[in-house]
Amino acid sequence: MAGYIATAECVEVRTTLTDEERLTYTTAEARERYRLAACSAGKLEVVDKLLATHKGQQTLIIGAYVEHLEELASRIDAPSVDGKTTTEKREEAFQAFRDGDISTLVVSKVANFSIDLPEAAVAIQVSGTFSSRQEEAQRLGRLLRPKADGAEAVFYTVVARDTLDSEYAMHRQRFLAEQAYAYWLVDSADL
Repeated sequence: MAGYIATAECVEVRTTLTDEERLTYTTAEARERYRLAACSAGKLEVVDKLLATHKGQQTLIIGAYVEHLEELASRIDAPSVDGKTTTEKREEAFQAFRDGDISTLVVSKVANFSIDLPEAAVAIQVSGTFSSRQEEAQRLGRLLRPKADGAEAVFYTVVARDTLDSEYAMHRQRFLAEQAYAYWLVDSADL
């Protein structure tokens, strides 16, 4: 089967909530806590750094919270595809990405299934559906098509430490390790 699946490196980048975010987080209901952690401000800076590191590479930014994804798309001037995007606009964005006309595409979980983006080499996951192993496999799967240049794919998960976000990420991390993927932990300050 060599040559049919690209190799991939998995990296968890840990961020820290601001003091204001931490206060809001500690007083919020459980379901709201995850959203607050998943959409924390520190993740925006991490995405900026990762995009600079992988400048010009076909990169997917993936998340679960549409308003956060829209903020990211606006910040980096990239198209965004979510459940509200018409089929025609989705296909235009996917085709522009496939053709290399755009190198970065922001996608919600609508991209978890049945899209073919063979040259996607980098994925930056800013939030997921709690600790879904299936979703983690689908998102990593976006990168596993062999690349024309033979390069290794990189799958980043950006996680707010000491929150529900990090607890859910631990379950997803365990799944990837069980599948024999290398998994690295990095502090956002070390990027």
